[in-house]
Amino acid sequence: MNSHRTITGMSPEPLSASGRGSEKLSLPTLQSKMKCDPEGYESELHLIYNQFKSSLELFKQQADLGFKSVSGIGNDPAVAKDLGDRAMFLAHVTPFYPTHLAHFPAQLAEFLSSSARTLPSGLRLHVAQALILLMNRKMVDMGDNLALFMELQTYGDKALRKLAYSHLVHSIKRMNQKHKNEVKNRALQNVLFEMLRQEDETKAKRALIMLRELHQRKVWFDERTANAICTACFHPSSRIMIACLSFLLDYEKFEDDDSDASSSEDEAPHTPQLVLNRESIYKAHHQGTIASKKKKKAKLQRAMRSMKKQQRLSSEKSNSNYHTPLNHLKDPQGFAEKLFSRLQTCNERFEVKMMMLKVIARTIGLHRLILLNFYPFLQKYIQPHQRDVTSLLAAAVQACHDMVPPDAIQPLFKQLVNQFVHDHSRPEAIAVGLNVTRELCLRIPLLMTEDLLQDLALYKKSHEKAVSIAARSLIGSGRPTNPKARPKAYGEVNVLSNVPGVELLEEDDGNEDGDDADEASLSGTDDDLDHDEMVASSDDEDNQIANSDSGSEEDSVVAEDVDSDGSIDDNDSDVSGDEDDEEDEDEERMNPTTMMPKIVELE
Repeated sequence: MNSHRTITGMSPEPLSASGRGSEKLSLPTLQSKMKCDPEGYESELHLIYNQFKSSLELFKQQADLGFKSVSGIGNDPAVAKDLGDRAMFLAHVTPFYPTHLAHFPAQLAEFLSSSARTLPSGLRLHVAQALILLMNRKMVDMGDNLALFMELQTYGDKALRKLAYSHLVHSIKRMNQKHKNEVKNRALQNVLFEMLRQEDETKAKRALIMLRELHQRKVWFDERTANAICTACFHPSSRIMIACLSFLLDYEKFEDDDSDASSSEDEAPHTPQLVLNRESIYKAHHQGTIASKKKKKAKLQRAMRSMKKQQRLSSEKSNSNYHTPLNHLKDPQGFAEKLFSRLQTCNERFEVKMMMLKVIARTIGLHRLILLNFYPFLQKYIQPHQRDVTSLLAAAVQACHDMVPPDAIQPLFKQLVNQFVHDHSRPEAIAVGLNVTRELCLRIPLLMTEDLLQDLALYKKSHEKAVSIAARSLIGSGRPTNPKARPKAYGEVNVLSNVPGVELLEEDDGNEDGDDADEASLSGTDDDLDHDEMVASSDDEDNQIANSDSGSEEDSVVAEDVDSDGSIDDNDSDVSGDEDDEEDEDEERMNPTTMMPKIVELE
């Protein structure tokens, strides 16, 4: 098989295909043709592979000698670019020539591990990309090259560091996406844990950053990873210790930033396209053709998966404190004691000491530990003029729980009240002191005495709104635990012995009986009045009949007699009426019951 190949220097451009005369092919074109017909381009593969190996040996020899010649190949960008292009070309065609390029991945990894520091940055990046391509195609195991990619992050090349870091994070995340392979995870974790324990600051820092990222992404959030991150607080390097402390303190903040970034990336493909209701479910199963039903069912399934993911994310956000590494410590008491001893003996700046103090307080609060020496250490910092005093007070509150004996916190409590709550202090300091006092008493109620509460309660009359509100909240918080210390302002509590309002029902029953008797008496008087009216009407009728029988001559005489009789009768009735009134008045004077006011009833 005749082949005409023309190679100018080391340039891979002018390659001719075997059996095709003088046809010139570039590497990308030859790559596509090799994928279509691997057997027809084996000679070109051997040629390019041999050129790659010869260039590789030259770069290795230069790296072993430890110098860079002014006219050497190391300073020639064209030669470095050609070697990088050949490495990428061979990485692309390796799956189609597994026997011919069986040793190619190992040669790349060895070349990077031995000569990476002396290589030009562009060539180093190309070779790393070729190795990543082989790892993505399962031609190289990630566990064998994890240490190499962690080493590449320490070379000071920003582009290479970013490439290696992102590749490792996404590869481990993709490996644990469907199910967790504990064997592979444990092997990879051992490599990172070993790097984290090394005294080399750069390697330990990169290992810590990798573990932190995987823990935040909920890929490795088991106890082994959490304890490895926490043990970085005892690293000899101050930078590693500070990085670990800041991660433990700002875990929720880092988690929120990561969730925001991931939500912005995944917002478009994960938004539900269909609202779940009865109509849409019915249409997906009963209306339309088979193809349309299939599409509708797929939309429903996507919407359901999106809703489940949103529910899971919301539940994780609400319980984000569960995943913090401090919550998964195997020996929290030993961790707190060891970190506290380092705090007492270290010569770090004040900000670092504050971070250590906060981590200790948070560990004590999470695991309800007993560390009695911690509270006297805090006591000397409880001053209104102290720098970051609010953070110190928050740490003091966080380190208190119901398992701590009150005698251990009593000096700290007195220091707080004496330094913050007095008449010569500023209103802001008084308000802070009252609020911290309230929080301490909520956690340890036995700290508050009756006399102290009476004194602090006087601040509720302060003209400063913050002070009065803080005093009232202190009074209100103390009543459930110790009601006798501060009784209510309006006397004792009335304990009910019967149902309220029963006496009103009894009065209503009595009034109903009285109303029935009054109605009966009123009905009797009405009957008497009707009988009198009937008698009077019958007398009038008799008089009219008698008058009609008498003559007309006597009418005038009778009328006069009647008028005279009527006047006499009226006088008689008036006299008799006056006498009756006098008798009634005498009886009323003699009877004391008549002095009561009379009840006038109206019909």
